[in-house]
Amino acid sequence: MSLLLTADGVGTAVPVLDAAQAVAVAAELAARFAETASHRDAERVLPLAELDELSDAGLLAITVPAELGGAGLGPVAVAEVIRLLATADPSIAQIPQSHFAYVNALRENGNPEQQRFLLGQVLAGKRFGNAQSEVGTRHVRDIRTTLHPDGAGRWRLRGEKGYSTGALFAHWIPVLAHLDVDGPLHVAWVERGADGVTVVDDWAGMGQRTTASGTVRLDDVAVPDALITPFHLTFERPQVYGAWAQLVHSAIDTGIARGALSEASRFVREKSRPYPDAGVERAADDPLIVHRFGAFEVSVRAAEALLAEAARAVEEAERGLTAESAAAASLAVAAARASSTSASVEVSSGLFEVAGTRSALDGLNLHRHWRNARTHTLHDPAAWKVQHLGRFALDGTLPPNHGQI
Repeated sequence: MSLLLTADGVGTAVPVLDAAQAVAVAAELAARFAETASHRDAERVLPLAELDELSDAGLLAITVPAELGGAGLGPVAVAEVIRLLATADPSIAQIPQSHFAYVNALRENGNPEQQRFLLGQVLAGKRFGNAQSEVGTRHVRDIRTTLHPDGAGRWRLRGEKGYSTGALFAHWIPVLAHLDVDGPLHVAWVERGADGVTVVDDWAGMGQRTTASGTVRLDDVAVPDALITPFHLTFERPQVYGAWAQLVHSAIDTGIARGALSEASRFVREKSRPYPDAGVERAADDPLIVHRFGAFEVSVRAAEALLAEAARAVEEAERGLTAESAAAASLAVAAARASSTSASVEVSSGLFEVAGTRSALDGLNLHRHWRNARTHTLHDPAAWKVQHLGRFALDGTLPPNHGQI
């Protein structure tokens, strides 16, 4: 494990982890985060300290390209890191999703100077947030936030964003905006504490309660040319930017499913009473319960296998990017997302049927698994993943080239 200089050559940078180290560190942190996950959810304790641990351990820098001093790890490693974190606390796992997506955005469209500076910030332990979606627009890809000209090489950013996961904990907030009125979409990179930037902790979802996915207000924020990167170009060529982002979402749901199953099995072994008609001493020996747990295991293993397959497909597509390889990666991720959606909701809901009446006590907070699964799986509809898979299976139609597949 080596250490890097920070972007400006001073201070201590984060460790550079290889794939095995990254997975091992994620597993170690997940084990500790799991111990306090229920408390954070019940009391809505925001995980700033835990995110600092992720940053300090080097986990948020693993995708910085090797030529810039990073490890250059790919989707296989990232998917496993996020899955492990999500088994423990899916809110913590979701917060870096946009961070990894915008590291990829810089890899896709940043010029060399922008990459060196902003990815150097990541190597120094800084985090990227997210100010992309907007509330009250026609659909998720309808953006009103705009960069207005303010003299040569200068712009003013105005707008309001919702569902801004990670922004509250970020050092830099990438903002999706039109370059001038009705111009193409770009990313404006603004510092969390810049004048005119207000991050409001008003997220009040029933699940994923500590992601702080609230509002970002942008009131005449000054942005120079040097901190603006094109976004629209991403989808004018074959890309796996969207598949990458969707893969991380699938890893979160897969982790929720495994975490719910692990806690349910522990509860049944240690706390459940057997039903009298089963004629057994332990609830864990009831054949109906054993069969249901077997069905849960099949669902979770299927999600885990499809996640791993999808990660390999994205990685393979990156090595030889064509319209066909990008589509193959998107379809593999679509299958993983459909499976992980089903598994996470099925297991987190079904655990009450196998665990019995006591499991419904509010103080045990077992319902957090279902609340997290049901909330996160709404991010974008799994039914459209299945639709694109069906069109491909029937007549070979490739999926659309956008970020939601």
